[in-house]
Amino acid sequence: MQGGSSGIGYGLKYQARCISDVKADTDHTSFITGTVSLKEENEVHLIRLSTGGTELVCEGLFSHPNEIWDLASCPFDQRIFSTVYSTGESYGAAIWQIPELYGELNSPQLERITSLDAHVGKIKCVLWWPSGRHDKLISIDEENLFLWNLDVSRKATQIQSQESAGMLHYLSGGAWDPHDTNAVAATSESSVQFWDLRTMKKTNTIEHTHARNIDYNPKKHHILVTAEDESGIRIWDLRKPKVPIHELPGHTHWTWAVRCNPEYDGLILSSGTDSAVNLWLASPSMRDELTSERPVDSPTKRIDPLLNSYSDYEDSVYGLSWSSREPWIFASLSYDGRVVVESVKPFLPRK
Repeated sequence: MQGGSSGIGYGLKYQARCISDVKADTDHTSFITGTVSLKEENEVHLIRLSTGGTELVCEGLFSHPNEIWDLASCPFDQRIFSTVYSTGESYGAAIWQIPELYGELNSPQLERITSLDAHVGKIKCVLWWPSGRHDKLISIDEENLFLWNLDVSRKATQIQSQESAGMLHYLSGGAWDPHDTNAVAATSESSVQFWDLRTMKKTNTIEHTHARNIDYNPKKHHILVTAEDESGIRIWDLRKPKVPIHELPGHTHWTWAVRCNPEYDGLILSSGTDSAVNLWLASPSMRDELTSERPVDSPTKRIDPLLNSYSDYEDSVYGLSWSSREPWIFASLSYDGRVVVESVKPFLPRK
């Protein structure tokens, strides 16, 4: 199914690559995003869906000193988030706190809580403990994985442990297992590595897979989804990692990001440099529910796993995020700084 966007838009002033759901905001559907301008001072935007769900409202606009290449919201405090940034000569990572807004849009400067300054190589991402309040953070650079203790009150971080991926591997990102908080997956050039944080040792590997992005299925144990350049989207059962259990087509150009829905099993978003966002269904149980709603005389044939393609973007779509508060809503961010919030309710089974 092909279809243009009927979503709600919001424009950033500069180009951008990353957006995150503000999971700790339980009263609003909120997202936080940041720009990647080469010449201008970069910005962080805190945006919320209005009560009526008809517009995106900027709740805070903040200056950020450098280009933002990764951004993630803290799962237990809606005012705290992390960024990975580039100064043009080197990369850094920091934890920030949004000041009290008091209803003012022109708010004070962001407060830098602490920096993750042990990295020497190019930092790729910061991962927060999957849910709830905890003092653990992970940061990944091209060669190393760091586990940190974060003390917000003291504005300090301390390395708990670190390990090298090895001379032949260049790490590019990762995901924390929501079902086993001692486990993290890290992408490298031609494999996905799995680490036990208690020992900081590799426990398993998916070989010969060129994953740009990965995400765990939060509804099912052992299920990981990878977005790959040429082979599209693969779904893996980590108990049998040699062959994927399901494959979905990729985008017409590079498949860049993949996100599993926090509530609806098998509902997956992907985006790519073909200026499109695709909505997939890869759950047999949910597919059965959709099939049962069809008229009795409808032909019995396999449902196309592609539920919808949102294709009216004008640039590559690098940023994707489901809302954890309203899991039928997602936000996408294209490189030209355009945020679009869409509802997938028309594609969900009726209750």
